Amino acid sequence: MNEAKYGIPLLGEKFPSIEVQTTHGIKKIPDDYAGKWIVLFSHPADFTPVCTTEFVAFANRNKEFEKLNTALIGLSTDQIFSHIKWVEWIKEKIGIEIPFPIIADDVGNVSKTLGMIHPGKGTNTVRAVFIIDTNGIIRLMLYYPQEVGRQVDEVLRALKALQVSDANKVAMPENWPNNELIKDKVIIPPPKDIFEADKRKSWEGYDWWFTYKSLQQ
Repeated sequence: MNEAKYGIPLLGEKFPSIEVQTTHGIKKIPDDYAGKWIVLFSHPADFTPVCTTEFVAFANRNKEFEKLNTALIGLSTDQIFSHIKWVEWIKEKIGIEIPFPIIADDVGNVSKTLGMIHPGKGTNTVRAVFIIDTNGIIRLMLYYPQEVGRQVDEVLRALKALQVSDANKVAMPENWPNNELIKDKVIIPPPKDIFEADKRKSWEGYDWWFTYKSLQQ
């Protein structure tokens, strides 16, 4: 890994090229996943209750992520043997097989580079989520404290929203596709001039600056 700056990266930046040890062997990220989306998520520690509930949720939805051409990758600052034993424990005690790799960032270089070390809590990582697109660009970041477990369905929803937005050049309303105002419809980007604004007065919407449509249109 090249000499890296430490701290939270910016949306739209290229994800830093890293080579890591995982439970599935050595991986180069994002190079080994060229043409795929990536959901990289960190957890504070193996063998902890909240993290276990999150990993079970990610595992149960792995096929849904795969259908969206997306690879899941976990990470913590635990050593590789701890990851392996924890994965075995989850399968034995809960009956869930973890199908995705987990990065052993025991030196902490990846976590520091991505600003994932929890302030005041030693070397443990926060519950960070990075959604990285097929070009290796960081498109979304979520940061939770250790005490609050993530909602994995929200990660899946945000991923779908990004992909639909890219494909249709539209914006997604709150809680799409179950928005309180416009249901599963999508928002048309605002007009760029007065002529376009005038045309939109007859479009479906609340006003010329707030128009929307069904994806089928």
